[in-house]
Amino acid sequence: IDMLAETHDLTREAAIAKLKESYDGYHFSAESPDVFNPYSLLNSFSKKEFGDYWFGSGTPTYLINMMHKFNVLPTDIITRIEADASEFDAPTETMVSIMPLLYQSGYITIKNYNRDYNYYTLDVPNKEVKVGLTRALIPAYVTHNTLATTNTARRIAQALDKQDMNGALELLQTFLGTVPYCDNTHYEGHYQQMLFIVFSLLTDYLVDVEVHTPKGRVDIVLLTHTNLYLLELKIDSDSSSAMRQIDLKEYRQRFALSGKPITKVGINFDTKEGNITDWIIE
Repeated sequence: IDMLAETHDLTREAAIAKLKESYDGYHFSAESPDVFNPYSLLNSFSKKEFGDYWFGSGTPTYLINMMHKFNVLPTDIITRIEADASEFDAPTETMVSIMPLLYQSGYITIKNYNRDYNYYTLDVPNKEVKVGLTRALIPAYVTHNTLATTNTARRIAQALDKQDMNGALELLQTFLGTVPYCDNTHYEGHYQQMLFIVFSLLTDYLVDVEVHTPKGRVDIVLLTHTNLYLLELKIDSDSSSAMRQIDLKEYRQRFALSGKPITKVGINFDTKEGNITDWIIE
């Protein structure tokens, strides 16, 4: 740990914090302490780098195939899940959902246990798994050009760090203009999944979809260092109708206690172009 800290000009405490963020967070029972991924931890010590090692040890092709088989979307797995033990701690040979595979292969892990109602909360263990899993999903759900996707996400993060949502959407529009047309672009969920994957690459931010409010659901909620963004998507319509929906359902009230300025974003996609055509930011 001390050698790793010295290499990166960090204090010992800061190095431990980065190690925990990247490789810690596994739990295998209701009372389990935090468990590090030993493979990634030892590679980090050996190479003196905070790299993404676990995904380099294999290919997630089987996972992608199983996601298609069980009709699972990226938003179904890169998010918190509540389940009974029998739904995830079960033999993969007889599984009727993808959860046993996700749990036993380390994509998700136990994060909490509710004794009163006997259910578990599961989530992605740490930053390494989140980033690796998100990148693995890019070819199947966005484009085969993973480099362009990750570079775009990096530039979007830089724009959002400057509170420039308009610049971020311009980058996204330019990027989507390079994504080949596919047959499943005629429904809102397609674009929601694409944006979710891109925003999930912004590892220091929190992103969620279909967030419930007293009067409806927000398509995408994005929490950055400085702002809380409420994104409403429309297809073959206009951004004004998206903004009207945000106002009509009073989405802002649901997040009034977030402690950060709330920015509303209405976005319209054109299915013929497969791209954003207009947006409004308030």
